[in-house]
Amino acid sequence: MPAPLDRIDRALLAALQNNARLTVAELADLVSLTTSPCWRRVKLLEENGYITGYRATLSPKSLGFGVTAFVSIMMDSHTKPMALAFEQRLMEIPEIVACHNISGRYDFLLEIVAKDLEAFGEFAREVLQRLPGVKEIYSSFSYKAVKEKRVIPMSEKHI
Repeated sequence: MPAPLDRIDRALLAALQNNARLTVAELADLVSLTTSPCWRRVKLLEENGYITGYRATLSPKSLGFGVTAFVSIMMDSHTKPMALAFEQRLMEIPEIVACHNISGRYDFLLEIVAKDLEAFGEFAREVLQRLPGVKEIYSSFSYKAVKEKRVIPMSEKHI
C-alpha cells in the first residue's frame, strides 16, 4: 500500500487536477518546493497510482454532441461470462463515455453522447438493445450539466 499523502502531496494533486498543464516550476512554486523534489514527488504520485493519466477536457457541444443521455441497463443474466462480454463490448463503443456497475434495480449506468435525439434513438435501437445480456433499458436526458468537472476532494478530512 502506498505511503499516506501529506499536505504537499495533496496540494500537488489538487493543483494538477485543476490544471494538468502546469510546469514543474509552477507546481513547485505553488507548494513551496524547488523543482527537483517537486518533480520526484509527482513521479512517486504517478508510480503509486494516485495520478492515472493526463488529458484535455473536451466540449461535447462544440464537437457536435447536443445530447447527453444517462442509460440504466438491467441484465437478463448475472453470470460472470455475461458481465465480462457486456463490459468488453462497452469498451469498444466510443459514444459511451462512462459506465458504472451499480446497485439497485439496474445493473449498469451509462453516460452516452449523441448528435441529437434522433441519433440517440437510432443508437439505442441499433447498439444498446443488441448488447449481450440486455433485458431492459431506461434512458434519461440531461437538460444541462450543473457540475461537470470531476474533481476528487483533496482536503485532509476527505483522505
